[in-house]
Amino acid sequence: MSKAAQDIILRPVITEETMMASQLKKYSFIVAKDANKIEIAQAVEKLFGVKVAKVNTLNVKGHLRRYGRFEGYLPSKKKAVVTLTEDSKTIEFFDGLM
Repeated sequence: MSKAAQDIILRPVITEETMMASQLKKYSFIVAKDANKIEIAQAVEKLFGVKVAKVNTLNVKGHLRRYGRFEGYLPSKKKAVVTLTEDSKTIEFFDGLM
């Protein structure tokens, strides 16, 4: 059962480091935890109309947070770093942030 592209790509990761990497056509996204690299590549190509060269994924453990004397962990998530091909256009969403 295939998911829609909007269900796979949840949100972009916007940090100083990812903005520097976007100049090298590397874009970071928070993705669905059960999505694999092939599904992520297809979703990015469909949503943004670009050509994907490579996808790297990593599982990010939730951080410990305290509220007074109580503590717990934030939910864990999956992050994907998508590298575009040299002849591909850039993703306009990230261009507007720089």
